Amino acid sequence: MDHLNRWFNNNEDVMIETASYIFRHPEMAFKEFESSRCLAAFLQAQGFEISWNTAGLETAFTASWGTGKPVIGFLAEYDALPGLDPEGVCRPAPAGTAGHGCGHNLLGTGAAAAACALKADMEQNGTRGTLRVYGCPAEEIMAGKTIMNKQKIFDDLAAAVTWHPFDRNRVSNDIWLAQDIRNYKFYGVSSHAARSPELGRSALDACELMNVGVNYLREHVAADVRMHYSYTSPAQPTNVVPDFARLNYFIRSGKRARTDDVAARVDDCARGAALMTGTRLEVELEAACREMKVNRPLAELYYQAMTKIPTPEYTDKEMKFAETITKEAELKNDGEYFSGLYELEPEPVIQPISTDVSDVSHTVPTITLSAAAMCKGTPLHHWSTTAQAGMSIGHKGMLYAARCMALGTKMLITDPQILKQVWEAHKKED
Repeated sequence: MDHLNRWFNNNEDVMIETASYIFRHPEMAFKEFESSRCLAAFLQAQGFEISWNTAGLETAFTASWGTGKPVIGFLAEYDALPGLDPEGVCRPAPAGTAGHGCGHNLLGTGAAAAACALKADMEQNGTRGTLRVYGCPAEEIMAGKTIMNKQKIFDDLAAAVTWHPFDRNRVSNDIWLAQDIRNYKFYGVSSHAARSPELGRSALDACELMNVGVNYLREHVAADVRMHYSYTSPAQPTNVVPDFARLNYFIRSGKRARTDDVAARVDDCARGAALMTGTRLEVELEAACREMKVNRPLAELYYQAMTKIPTPEYTDKEMKFAETITKEAELKNDGEYFSGLYELEPEPVIQPISTDVSDVSHTVPTITLSAAAMCKGTPLHHWSTTAQAGMSIGHKGMLYAARCMALGTKMLITDPQILKQVWEAHKKED
C-alpha cells in the first residue's frame, strides 16, 4: 500500500488540475474533444500508451500499460449535461449552458488516477498484468460503452472497475435499470388553426394523446418500472396546426425482458394516438442497455479495500458551503452533510437509474464504487451537483474513490483465488 500512497501523495495536485480543467470545459455527448484529450494527456504523462477512435468513436480512447494477464479495465467518463452552470457557484444555473451535473469530470479523472497509482505499484513490485483505461464518451445518452461493448472492446478483460460520484461512500452493490431511449415522431397536416382547422391533422395532439395513454399505463406496470418523457418539438405559432411533433421517452425496469414488454406497450399507446389523430408515426430506438449484473465476490473485496482507506474530512469552509447549498437547493439531510463508509448490503439494491456500464457487466465482472463528492441529499443532474463537482468537496470524493479502486484492484490481481471466485459468480445465470 506504500507505493499507492506515495503515488497519490505526489500526484494529488495534477489529479485536481485535470478534473478542474474538464469541469471548466464541459462538453456534451460525443463532443468531448477537450475533455478526452485532457484525460488522455494525463495518462500519457504517466506512461500509458494511447490509441484513439476506440470502437470508431472520435472522442473514445484506450490507454494501455503492461503485459500479460490479468487484464483490468478502468472505465472513465467525461461527458456533461445541458442547462447547468460550469462556474461551480452556490446558485441555480442560467438556462442553456452545459455543466458537470453528474460529476463526470471527477469520474474520469478518478478512474484514470486509480490505474496510474496501480501501475506505479506494479512496477515497484514486479507484478505482472495489463492495465487499460477506456475513455468512454456519451454515457448520459446511454451510448458510449454500449457501442464499445457490441464491438467486443471489453471481451478480454478479467474485470472492469469504475466509480460514480454520489452523496455517500459505499460499494455500489446496485442493480441499475435496463433502459430504452425511444423517440416517437408524429407527422400530421399543417393548417390555419382558426380559419380551417378541419384540414389539419395535429401531430401535437397525437403526442398529448399518447402521453395520456402512457400515464394510464402507469397503474399497470411493475413497481420498478420508470417512464419519463419530454417534448422536443414543435416550436411554432399557436395558430398553426403542427404537422410534426416529437417525444423522447426513457423506459426502464430492473430486467431487460420487462423493459422490452413495457416499451412494446408504450409503442401501442403511440400507435393508438396516431390512429385517433390521423397522423403517421415513426418509432426510433435511440439507445438501449441491460440492467446491471452485480458480482458478490467483487463487492466484498472492494468493500474490504474501502474499509482500509479513511473517508474524507472536511474543513470549516467546506462545511459552511454544504450548509449554504443545502439551504439554497432545499436539500434533505437534517444538517448531517457527510458520513463515513456505509456497510455493504446483504442483497443487491435496485436503483431507479441507468448507466451504460450495465452492458459491460454482462460481458465481464464489473464493480462500481460510490464516493461522497457532494453533501447528503444532493440530487444528480442538478445545479447543486455541479457546484460541488467543481470544488474541494468533489475533489475529496474523487481522491477517496481513486485510492479505494487502486487498493481493491491490487488485492484482486494479486490473489488468483479471488479472481476465480469472481468469474464463477459472473458465469451464474441471473
